[in-house]
Amino acid sequence: MFEGTYTAIITPFSKTGIDYDGFEKLIESQINGGINGIVFIGTTGEPATMTSTEKKQLRDFAIKKVGGRVPVIFGTGSNCTATAVENSIAAKDEGADGILVVTPYYNKCTQEGLYLHYQAIADKCDLPMIIYNVPGRTGVNILPETAGKLARNIKSIVGIKEACGNLEQIAKTAKAVEGTQLQLMSGDDKLAVDIARLGGTTLISVASNALPKEFSQIMAYAGAKDFDSADALLNKYGNFVDLLFSEVNPIPVKYACHLLGLCQNELRLPLTPMSEINAQRLKAEMQRLNII
Repeated sequence: MFEGTYTAIITPFSKTGIDYDGFEKLIESQINGGINGIVFIGTTGEPATMTSTEKKQLRDFAIKKVGGRVPVIFGTGSNCTATAVENSIAAKDEGADGILVVTPYYNKCTQEGLYLHYQAIADKCDLPMIIYNVPGRTGVNILPETAGKLARNIKSIVGIKEACGNLEQIAKTAKAVEGTQLQLMSGDDKLAVDIARLGGTTLISVASNALPKEFSQIMAYAGAKDFDSADALLNKYGNFVDLLFSEVNPIPVKYACHLLGLCQNELRLPLTPMSEINAQRLKAEMQRLNII
């Protein structure tokens, strides 16, 4: 259902709120760059520091500005199941094409708790759902057996965004969901081609905030099974991607988009601007690649 490259888009801020002028520029740069879809208010979009009113306004703005040109997915996850249900219903009411639901963080629930969490959301909202596995940030890992159980029993779950960083586990997950409607998706730019080799159909990308055309092409090659070309293009931008994760996401990618003139370099506490030494390294790499 969702294939190719989807951008986990940043949220441009100003000193006083969301920078909607910057947001419009960023959305247009994505669509003009050939991106296949956009994920708004995912973890890269800093939702933890936004008010419910800001999220509602952002969702309305996103639907209006995208205007049906590409699919729109809203992040609706929470470590409170009832809140995730509420967010998901709101996403459907506001016109989203799908939802991205990160595993409940901090609570560190069991695998059964994970299953029941996603089941509760699906029972109340029938939008296509992508479950998001990023244990390094949440403390919770969707094991392959659980992914298979979710895929077999909850038909509205159409994808798993994998960012566990463990290709052995991801290969087991690919086998566990084989033959179901659940698509394997990469949440890790550096592993996008490796995951595509395992049957992955989609990259939900951070790097494409800055390079939508290039990262769309990587997955176009991978989708055509031209893995050599996909690897070559990804390797070209390998150091750039490494620098995007030299500090916690989205600090570096927001600075990269600032250098591209797409937004202000404004983050909300507890996130802080990129350190001077890492900022210099990122800028130098972007200059070397003729990105700026």
